[in-house]
Amino acid sequence: MHDLNGKVALVTGAASGIGRAIAEAYAKAGARIAVADIAADKAGEAAKAMGSHAIGLAMDVTDEAQVDEGFARTARELGPVDILVSNAGIQIISPLVDLAFADWKRMLAIHLDGAFLTTRAAMRQMIDAGRGGSIILMGSAHSHVASKFKAPYVTAKHGLLGLARTIAKEGAAHGIRANVICPGFVRTPLVEKQIPEQAKELGISEDEVIRNVMLRDTVDGEFTTLEDIADTALFLAGFGSNALTGQSLLVSHGWHMQ
Repeated sequence: MHDLNGKVALVTGAASGIGRAIAEAYAKAGARIAVADIAADKAGEAAKAMGSHAIGLAMDVTDEAQVDEGFARTARELGPVDILVSNAGIQIISPLVDLAFADWKRMLAIHLDGAFLTTRAAMRQMIDAGRGGSIILMGSAHSHVASKFKAPYVTAKHGLLGLARTIAKEGAAHGIRANVICPGFVRTPLVEKQIPEQAKELGISEDEVIRNVMLRDTVDGEFTTLEDIADTALFLAGFGSNALTGQSLLVSHGWHMQ
């Protein structure tokens, strides 16, 4: 399952953090990689570090034309996409009563519109190529639970479950699988930024945010690691049948169990 030789993978938000860890794991497993990120220069640097079978793409996942062109370039230079990881995302911390409508719309656009646009482009290539494929949406433990001050994030991450289940239904006839990875807190720059923000909103120390908010409900008080998520993404990319589709895999040290 960990052999991706001959496969083409496009990973969004892949210049850093979770996306980069997944892209690197896929490259080591033999896949050709399209490193897509809104930061074009960083995408290029990341792709260069992954070797000659990787390209960097400038991609704002909320821009239909950029998404479609990025997939077209991938097909021209690497081949049609076999694996999509829709990972691009941001976080905005705010009480609902203070949340700007523009921030609500931006969050949903990146997480949901981005997942839709990249999924549509990937499915078109997968169907035309006739090889099937794996679509992986990056959810969160917040796809199943809620937290204060994260209304648009929680809403979007819940929405990805419905999208994946629909992809699974429509994609099955073409051998296309869709699943959602739901990490707990991974200590990426996105999470590091949240620690002081939550401390301010809750009126507690940063250590208390980590201990009593982020890791309180885990079984061992540990952060999920980049390697944990990359290994899960590698497993889902290589799983070869519709036996595992339409599912969400919680990788959260037991924060939420189902």
